Amino acid sequence: MTLENLKRAFIDHGCNKIYIKTLSANDNSKNQVYLSGSYEILNIFPISEVKADSSGDWKKERFKASINFSWITEDGRISNAPNSQFILYPKYPEVRFSGFLKGSKDAPSDLMTKRLPGRLLLLAVAKNGRTIGYVSSPESEVTKEINSLNLSVDVGVFKILDLKPKVDYREILLNELLRIHSLGWIDSKRLHKTGAILPCESSNCGGYTLEAELGISANGYSEPDYLGYEIKQFKAANFDKISNEVITLMTPEPNGGIYVDKGVGNFIRTYGYEDKSGKEDRLNIGGKHLMGIKQPLTGLTLELIGFDVENSKIRNAGGSISLIDEKGNEASSWSFTSLIKHWNRKHNQACYVPSKSLKEPDRKYYYGNNVLIGNGTDFQLFLKQMALGNIYYDPGIKMEHASKTPLIKRRSQFRIKSGNLNYLYHKSETVNLLTL
Repeated sequence: MTLENLKRAFIDHGCNKIYIKTLSANDNSKNQVYLSGSYEILNIFPISEVKADSSGDWKKERFKASINFSWITEDGRISNAPNSQFILYPKYPEVRFSGFLKGSKDAPSDLMTKRLPGRLLLLAVAKNGRTIGYVSSPESEVTKEINSLNLSVDVGVFKILDLKPKVDYREILLNELLRIHSLGWIDSKRLHKTGAILPCESSNCGGYTLEAELGISANGYSEPDYLGYEIKQFKAANFDKISNEVITLMTPEPNGGIYVDKGVGNFIRTYGYEDKSGKEDRLNIGGKHLMGIKQPLTGLTLELIGFDVENSKIRNAGGSISLIDEKGNEASSWSFTSLIKHWNRKHNQACYVPSKSLKEPDRKYYYGNNVLIGNGTDFQLFLKQMALGNIYYDPGIKMEHASKTPLIKRRSQFRIKSGNLNYLYHKSETVNLLTL
């Protein structure tokens, strides 16, 4: 195997770049392979199911994240490694790679069972979401060629070898947003998955209209929207003063509590209140729910179960964000395992765009020239900001025709003020599109 042949094999599987780590003696199948000192690595390599491995001893708490992984063999074939997984240790925190030999017929067992420093681990993500790997011995031609390139460490412990010419997606995105800003007022619309432009008449069409201009069809996928960026629109009265606006970060459905066990209808009837604007036969679940403070309308208190606020670390892998009622019952909850994958993959690179709206005579939107960009996030950063009260739960759940044939709307929203966004990212910036 030569480096050129190996690069060709990665390219043939739809990979754009290779992440390279120099392995230490401890990086082997017995001790696992160290990948990262934070969960940020999950932003790069797609994971599927996340499970909590909770022992009751916080020192041994961990998450196990399945990964679709295969090895490239010496003759360029693919050998599936079905038991591969990332182990997430919140104590440190750190992420390790394990299970990569078990069940893989042609895995590089001779190299990955030894305590052998100087090996190189090459990982790349294929366009179908599979992660592909290769290991080279210290004295191999591939290792010598890569070491001669003098690549610098770019992401955590990884050096990056680009397989295709670099594309500046940030520049493309900002130029597109400048074009959209220059259009002025835009008719409210949404892009159907068939490619058809459809009218949009609801109050939340600001995001749909922006996405339509970017060529993004409305979807519920937990993947970034545009060129690797999650696009978020938010309302702003003044495009030059956007630091105190409300932004909806995500709208995940609860996966635990009465909400799930007895159904959302029971949840609304138990904790809901009559509509404050006088709409008859309607029950609402709303209001800002801050960490540790009972919400007067619902009587529910938002709590972080299993998170050490003082040290900003997860202490219980089976923990959750929970709404607790006055009797101590769990009304609804979001497990850490359900949120880790969603947050990191969808929010690693995000762009927040302010907008103004008109309702009459037709609904229109105008998008601002100052946008907020965040790069590099970690789920524990999210939990820390929630613990501090900067992120809060602000649902828009309702039951209409409550005494007849109920019509239920579900919307669980986690929100933040725009001025606190920078605390969620390792790097953030405000860009004035007019200065590009």
